[in-house]
Amino acid sequence: MNLKQLRYVVEIVKNANHLSAAAEALNTSQPGVSRQIQLLEAELGFAIFVRANNRFTGLTEGGEHVFAIAQRALAEVNALRGLKEDMGSGGKGNLIVATTHTQARYFLPPIIERFLERHPNVRLTLKQGDPAYACELVGAGEADLAIGAEPIRVFPQLISLPCAELRRSVIAKTGHPILEVEPLTLAAVAAHPIVTYDRRYSGHWIVMQAFAQAGLEPKIMLSAVDADVCKAYVESGLGIAILSSLTFDPKRDADLRMRDASHIFPSSVVNISLRTNSYLRPIILDFVRAVAPHLTPRVVSDALLAATASAKAG
Repeated sequence: MNLKQLRYVVEIVKNANHLSAAAEALNTSQPGVSRQIQLLEAELGFAIFVRANNRFTGLTEGGEHVFAIAQRALAEVNALRGLKEDMGSGGKGNLIVATTHTQARYFLPPIIERFLERHPNVRLTLKQGDPAYACELVGAGEADLAIGAEPIRVFPQLISLPCAELRRSVIAKTGHPILEVEPLTLAAVAAHPIVTYDRRYSGHWIVMQAFAQAGLEPKIMLSAVDADVCKAYVESGLGIAILSSLTFDPKRDADLRMRDASHIFPSSVVNISLRTNSYLRPIILDFVRAVAPHLTPRVVSDALLAATASAKAG
């Protein structure tokens, strides 16, 4: 077996078991990918993928273990490449941050600006998606860290360290009656059409759970993956939005108004997610501290050691 074969396994799973899509992503041929998987299965002595009509439909029980090991192996290889960069870069290097739109658009710009002032020779890349996608990239070794709210599903190969709190507000068009209601209650908010985050984001479920616990069923007019889209439809008069307070910019959102709603909707926690059992380059640790000053290299190291020990004990 070899790293290429393990990379093929990971890429096939990432592409929903579609060989053609995996081959395209790997810049190779579909027969070549299929052949390498067959060779790996022959060497292991069991099937990695479930097949139906000559198509992959999922992972076998053994395949689940192969996939997990392949992800760890590739992540470690990427870590070695990072170490090589650090040892011979003279302050240069690449840093890949996976994050959500809200963090990339509103939370990270001033942090990244200050970070790059201190590290002018570092090339920083942002990869955007929903929280689960960001964590997937880190787990696969395709990003150094993820920044975002808690994903819907669990990623046992990662550790999440809280770095910020996101309070919620109601955002409405200037003159909207919700801006004058006293006191602001869940019932008052539910009386109007609502624009909010897509269900892939924890913000959606936190808001919906608050309504459900109050016995209310709001009318969701629109769900979107980013706050800017939500605000655009609020400006069009289609409803009010329940968004993270940091997404409101008084200068850019001149036709809108924000009203604090943290007393009726719980806050979200923004996490920095890192791979356990992985070498963290100094540039990664420095960026983590730039995002959250309390997350010093010692704090991060202790948290990773604790997570590793817990995993071994389990």
